Amino acid sequence: MFIYPFWMWGGFLLFIFAMLAIDLGIFNRTAHTLSLKEAGIWTAVWVTLGLIFGGMLYAWQGPTQGLEYLTGYLLEYSLSVDNIFVFVLLFTFFRVPSQYQHRVLFWGILGALLMRGTMILLGAALLERFEWIIYLFGAFLIFTGVRMAFQGDEDEEVHPEGNALVRILRRFIPITSEYHGQRFLIREAGKTMATPLLVVLLIVESTDLVFAVDSIPAIFAVTRDPFIVFTSNVFAILGLRSLYFLLASVVDKFHYLRAALSVILTFVGIKMLLPEISYLVSGVEYHIPISLSLGFILGVLALAVLASWIRARRLGGDEAPEDEDTAAMLRKKATSHTP
Repeated sequence: MFIYPFWMWGGFLLFIFAMLAIDLGIFNRTAHTLSLKEAGIWTAVWVTLGLIFGGMLYAWQGPTQGLEYLTGYLLEYSLSVDNIFVFVLLFTFFRVPSQYQHRVLFWGILGALLMRGTMILLGAALLERFEWIIYLFGAFLIFTGVRMAFQGDEDEEVHPEGNALVRILRRFIPITSEYHGQRFLIREAGKTMATPLLVVLLIVESTDLVFAVDSIPAIFAVTRDPFIVFTSNVFAILGLRSLYFLLASVVDKFHYLRAALSVILTFVGIKMLLPEISYLVSGVEYHIPISLSLGFILGVLALAVLASWIRARRLGGDEAPEDEDTAAMLRKKATSHTP
């Protein structure tokens, strides 16, 4: 299961935690709103680090591992962009001040790394022991891809009152009605209380868990190597915070991104099932080459972005009233909601 020495795992984790400490402890020690320039720089930093790591893996382990990492990174990065839609709705619904959004995403993504690491190790162990599980993963991804294609806007609405973690939190600790800076917990009248910021954090964590159920099986179609699966996931998730601040104001313009992700998930599911199906039909197992998978994912994403850009230019300002109505509706919900 572990073909890489443990010092590599330890070294990689040490590097990641050092980067996170620099991020929160130095550059974002004081709560502030990330500018587009700052978000763009951090996005470039994380993407560059991810690509450099892939290049090192390519040079050290060979083209197969290098392409597997690059394909996995691109797959996870594109799937993680779908989180941004939810983050926009969530922060709008709870009226989270922009200067505190980075802190929520920082701790949310740190928790996501721990959850995904556990899921990856568990998935790798199960695949090593029960090979047939890969076909369950494939069928699940095809189902998820088809479902995503027919998903309506109502499926993106925020329903915090139905979140299991929030209901559990309410049973054990009272929640304040207003924010207290960037604090998750406060002491008031001798009693420990949670702030709405902690509620938002819990929903971010549970949302990522839902997305991980789709993305973790998907990357196992690319590679069974836990190290490549984990490192590509880590770099994709770490770049998500800055990407959110870069794209939050324009993410609704990527009209065809959801359709592209649907196609990609369905393709990955077919890739998982193809060896078994081809063997049953012809007696020969056929595997889609990793280079073809990489090219397909890149092509679908590029086509979706281009089609979305053309659509936005063609419609021009026609969508503005609809966007304003949507924003007004969300503000109305937020005003009537007491965390």
